[in-house]
Amino acid sequence: QVQLQESGPGLVKPSQTLSLTCTVSGGSITTNDYYWTRIRQPPGRGMEWIGYIGYSGSTYYRTSLKNRSSISRDTSETQFTLHLSSVTTEDTAVYYCARWNSNIQDYIYWGQGTQVTVSS
Repeated sequence: QVQLQESGPGLVKPSQTLSLTCTVSGGSITTNDYYWTRIRQPPGRGMEWIGYIGYSGSTYYRTSLKNRSSISRDTSETQFTLHLSSVTTEDTAVYYCARWNSNIQDYIYWGQGTQVTVSS
């Protein structure tokens, strides 16, 4: 059974860089056809796709966030990390990690979500 667990700070100051790690158990992030995705939900709004790192290491980001976002993975192949720089209060949201399966075009596995608040 694949499980995803997010970790990171709950509070970040404006202009700082937010780093959120997703730890994967029960599978490898290099397994073919899977895209390891970051998604967020700002308060009172819908889900917002941020970007992914694919099984091959390729990355792709939301256009509006691409200049501030990067997703990397570690050599153990069990963690991937979102870095979001120059945060503002608009980045306050519940952040999720999820696994996109390109064969079935769907997310099956999600992390539990972690609240991030940007405030001075």
